[in-house]
Amino acid sequence: MARRLRSHSTPEENLQRAMRAIPWKLLVLLPLFILIAVPSYLFGVRISHRLFSSLTSFAYTLSAPPNSSPTPTPLPAFPTVLPQVGSVLYTVQNGDSCDSILASQMHMADAGTIFSDANPPSIKALNAVVGQNCDDLQPGMVLSLMPQYPLMVLGGIVRAINSSTPQQVIPTPLINVPTQTLAPDCSGGCWLTVSIAPSVQIHLLVQTTLAIHVGSWVWAQAAMQRKSVPNFSNYPYVDPTAPLNGTSLRACDLQIDNTHDGNSLSCDQLTPNTIDDDGGAWLFGVVNPTSLGHWGYHLSLPKNTQVLLWLTQTSNGSLVYKAGNPLYRYDQATHVYVKA
Repeated sequence: MARRLRSHSTPEENLQRAMRAIPWKLLVLLPLFILIAVPSYLFGVRISHRLFSSLTSFAYTLSAPPNSSPTPTPLPAFPTVLPQVGSVLYTVQNGDSCDSILASQMHMADAGTIFSDANPPSIKALNAVVGQNCDDLQPGMVLSLMPQYPLMVLGGIVRAINSSTPQQVIPTPLINVPTQTLAPDCSGGCWLTVSIAPSVQIHLLVQTTLAIHVGSWVWAQAAMQRKSVPNFSNYPYVDPTAPLNGTSLRACDLQIDNTHDGNSLSCDQLTPNTIDDDGGAWLFGVVNPTSLGHWGYHLSLPKNTQVLLWLTQTSNGSLVYKAGNPLYRYDQATHVYVKA
């Protein structure tokens, strides 16, 4: 039987067989698939890259600390009139004593303790203030009565900050941020140099966790600096002849720009004072938007009237002006306060 030899296929024949094995529809769809798939892939890569970048940026934004830069605040205009320290006149009546007059007219419940015969310098200082000898009062005598441990309202621009602790970054950043605003730590106390008029600067002692910057506008109710009297550390009066420019005050109610410090010291926490015993405090101010108006003391008096008013202490320790409280206006002719 003759052997049958099988001939080997050529590459061309193999290719033809492979082409015949592939369905003709697939050959038609394959180029179309390539035309669609490649652009779709490139477009998807580009969109994914943008989406990933946006999500990353959003995540950094959520995790970043709030901007610590002070919010720009339109600064109020300086007042044209500033608070004026002064006294109230009183005519002695039958049976009056200095202690009873101070208690009834000035709400000074601790008058007999502060001005005591056991401390002769205190009696001498009181006689000098009232202008008469308290041991020999006669009906018809006129006494000059000063408000004890008075407060003052003010507003002004921070020109300098002297902190008792080193500067630190507020807040501590969790990630790299473009800018970091440095602010002094005033939680332990800072002395602020504050312009309250174009040519008047005062020194204000504040204790706050709020960030304070040079150029900020500060509002405050503050305890005024009392006159220094030898051997009389708790002397209660301000020197009426001392200029306001350069004086030192201690803030007991504080607002920086638009942020009020709800944790600032209350006025009765500044010692010495008799606010708790007296049930209130005396306040010097001016009837205008940058003085009494800012703190809600809307009085029916002409604008820029310098006033002295009595604030009543509420059950929660705050000080408020109530209808019927003593209210005096400064008389430019006599240089004393008269009933408004």
